[in-house]
Amino acid sequence: MKILVLNAGSSSQKSCLYEIKEPALPDYPLHPIWEANIDWTASKELGLMTVKTPGVKQEYPLDLKSKPEAIAQLFNTLISGETKVLNDFSEITIVGHRVVHGGSDYSEATLIDQKVKSTIRDLIPLAPSHNPAHLEGIEAVETLLGNVPQVAVFDTAFHRTMPDYATVYPIPYQYFQDGIKRYGFHGTSHKYCAQKTAKILGKPLELLKLITCHLGNGCSLAAIKDGISINTTMGFTPLEGLIMGTRSGSIDPSIVLYLISQYKYDIQQINQILNKESGLKGIVGESGDLRYVLTEMNAGNAQAKLAFEMYIHHLKMGIGQMLANLGGLDALVFTAGVGEHAEKVREVACQGWEFLGLKLDLEKNASHPVDQEVSTADSKVKILVVHTEEDWAIASECWHIFNSY
Repeated sequence: MKILVLNAGSSSQKSCLYEIKEPALPDYPLHPIWEANIDWTASKELGLMTVKTPGVKQEYPLDLKSKPEAIAQLFNTLISGETKVLNDFSEITIVGHRVVHGGSDYSEATLIDQKVKSTIRDLIPLAPSHNPAHLEGIEAVETLLGNVPQVAVFDTAFHRTMPDYATVYPIPYQYFQDGIKRYGFHGTSHKYCAQKTAKILGKPLELLKLITCHLGNGCSLAAIKDGISINTTMGFTPLEGLIMGTRSGSIDPSIVLYLISQYKYDIQQINQILNKESGLKGIVGESGDLRYVLTEMNAGNAQAKLAFEMYIHHLKMGIGQMLANLGGLDALVFTAGVGEHAEKVREVACQGWEFLGLKLDLEKNASHPVDQEVSTADSKVKILVVHTEEDWAIASECWHIFNSY
């Protein structure tokens, strides 16, 4: 069984192909037999496609004028050239898509039909950087692969279990009835990391109280109890919550009103400022990449130091917010690009929680851990670094759906 996974972002198109030979789904992530990534921001004129198979890596410049043509070129590397792993597209059994926003309609992975496509399209105003890219991928598959089954795995689905008191905003109730509520995102990652944590600890997930920290360019935390999400930091859109690479996170809503009245900004300008020019980038000015922030901080850049301190301050506030919902804590879990690789973030974020019995082992933390505990032996709260496997999680959902119909 061959499963193609498409993970479209606002500035990238990541894809991979898994081959599952066993009759049962492995309980560990398989390595893809083919991986491809399009970076739409490689330059102002060109995108860059990178394709990898075992022992082979190819790079191709792409014309940015037509994304469908670029995606078709990406697919073509599956059946031709040095990266060929298929004789024909018909060998692909099923295709899975990460979809950022599923609204209130979907609480689990779903076979894509016209209704699902319409929902994704209707939700573009809530995920303008992502949902259009998801539709492009779905339609490219329809064009190139014909009637192969396609599955949408929604980032919002895992958080559908949150209680109303955690999802309803304190504004007139009619707006909640119209769908304005906290949805939460990064659900595929939070769910996978919670399940992986339970395996590492050798305990049933349903008996654990966890805080999972998905820290990348986008950042969110989730409080997980009884095996389900009961709270998260992102809300109606991925803009709410923690400071992120270029997103502001939560701010006083009156700031938006002030910017409109005093600076005469329109909606597009406000959106650009809060989603693309704020967060770490807004403070440092040059880049929202935490690696850049740390380099500049170590070089004595005062604004970079401020940005890092703000990042940690809001991260720890978020951990406290999640902790209040759990009534205890068994494990604090770090994942995604920053969570997995920035030992400094883990070190400073874990300071000040000694009253909980949480103790970080500095030597383990500095050892580039993957799927490991980094807490001390006597720490009452476990601290883990888990490599998130969103693509494998999507492939797993596809396997279950295909084998259930």
